[in-house]
Amino acid sequence: MLLITEAGRAALPGSPPPAPDVIQTAAEPSPPAPPAAEGRIATLVRLLEQPNGATIEAMMAATGWQAHSVRGAISGSIKKKLGHAVASEKTDAGRTYRIVAGEPG
Repeated sequence: MLLITEAGRAALPGSPPPAPDVIQTAAEPSPPAPPAAEGRIATLVRLLEQPNGATIEAMMAATGWQAHSVRGAISGSIKKKLGHAVASEKTDAGRTYRIVAGEPG
């Protein structure tokens, strides 16, 4: 035995329009996309905003990423997409990176 619901009957060609209680309304629009800097990228930004910046090792520990992924995120997401200027300098603790004011570079 085949059963057809009112919604299914309404979808058939040549069928009368569905009863008002069967009409489905469109779902609420989804909320706007979150800002680009969320999750691990936001973690990197917070580390890089520290006055002394952060080492690759510290950023690897905070994100669980490998060194090449951290450097790629700095170059791609943080510099290019978010537009931050990131400075790199050699210190006693190793190479440190930090966000500086000014043009990305």
